[in-house]
Amino acid sequence: MEELHKALKDRDLTVSTVHGKGRSLVTARDFYPGDVIINQEPYVCVSTHKRCDGCFRTTNLSKCSRCHVVWYCGTSCQKSEWRLHRLECEALSRLDDRKRKSVTPSIRLMLKLYLRRKLQDEKIIPSTAMDNYKLVEALVAHMSDITEEQLVLYAQMANLVHLILQWPEINIKEIAEIFSKFACNAHTICDSELRPLGTGLYPVVSIINHSCLPNSVLVFEGRIASVRALQQLPKGTEVLISYIETAGSTVTRQKALKEQYLFTCVCPLCSKVGQYDDVRKNAILEGYRCKNETCDGFLLRTTDGQAFQCQECGLIRDKEEIKKIATEIKLLSEEASKPSSSANFQEAISIYKMIEKLQTKLYHPFSINLMQTRETILKSLMKLEHWREALAYCKLTIPIYQRVYPAVHPLLGLQYYTCGKLEWYLEDTEEAVISLTKAVDILRITHGTNTPFVKELLTMLEEARAELTYKSSSKEE
Repeated sequence: MEELHKALKDRDLTVSTVHGKGRSLVTARDFYPGDVIINQEPYVCVSTHKRCDGCFRTTNLSKCSRCHVVWYCGTSCQKSEWRLHRLECEALSRLDDRKRKSVTPSIRLMLKLYLRRKLQDEKIIPSTAMDNYKLVEALVAHMSDITEEQLVLYAQMANLVHLILQWPEINIKEIAEIFSKFACNAHTICDSELRPLGTGLYPVVSIINHSCLPNSVLVFEGRIASVRALQQLPKGTEVLISYIETAGSTVTRQKALKEQYLFTCVCPLCSKVGQYDDVRKNAILEGYRCKNETCDGFLLRTTDGQAFQCQECGLIRDKEEIKKIATEIKLLSEEASKPSSSANFQEAISIYKMIEKLQTKLYHPFSINLMQTRETILKSLMKLEHWREALAYCKLTIPIYQRVYPAVHPLLGLQYYTCGKLEWYLEDTEEAVISLTKAVDILRITHGTNTPFVKELLTMLEEARAELTYKSSSKEE
């Protein structure tokens, strides 16, 4: 690990051991909002959909004619991946059609891991201080913490990998342990708008610990993982990112972290559990609304457990009434989740609007559940090109985004971006300039100013400003 320490020192970073956390990445100089703290190519990665294995694009795809599993967008990506895929292709081609269909992205990630290690051991592809198998070996597996059911699943997956590779020197237990490492350390690769594209293993980025109040953000530029500072990080500050969606109650966040990453978070936000502010916030995010629609108070269960009482005005809400509305929402949600074709897509939107109407009666106006329903309706309306109505729903979500996310958060920036695009398209130019400016203020920090996405956003803002200036001068004339 001495080589890694030297490589990180050249990047003004150090690795320290923090009690209760293990290895941590720490700054060796001051970093400022938007600064790239570290970036890394994946040791291995796979797409989780029908995408090019080299660049994750979805256009001009051709399937590998031999293994019939991997896709490429052209000869350039195929050549860049050939040394690794040649071995993978040979292994996959030995399988019959039934077994080949059972090769999931996780199985492929494991295959590529072993094949990449083999190629590096044989000096066919180079290894560096930040790109070698020893970094994978150093990752935590949490084998003693996983359930028996999960162990059985890893063993089954390991058997399939062993069958595909047919290497006598590797053992099932080792493969199963690495699958456990994937679960705790692999990252979902997303595009600039945070839509998932694939999965990658970034061993150095995996040193960075979690906080529900992170000081940094992980975004992706193609396959490269890039960690940027969200605020000023003085020398000696531990770099922290969020592993999960943080817009939820403390209980919800803790549950997600325990199930996926097998640890209990003790960040400043989680340490407030049980305190009044935390109880209030959680009741607003995931609890019920006051029966008085003009009151924005939050409800807590009464001491006898038979009702909920508003902590603002004291009104009681019957438990059975809440249960009745919740049951109606559940039934409608099951109906809405059924696969739908474009022909009855509008019907699905109608169902979600009924859910929204019930949720406004049941949940607090700043409820996460209500926000998610409106987000679903928004995306559906955009698919149907119902732009004006989509804009109305986008504006409904903004206040909740502002409440549940910090002032500098990529999801808030992207919501302003969506709002601005819709406003500009609908010729609400003045509003578009305001929304796009807010988007730029956030996304230039989280995504950087040199990425194609932000460059396109800046161009859009310049054009919107020019259009607004023209409209204003035309009115004066």
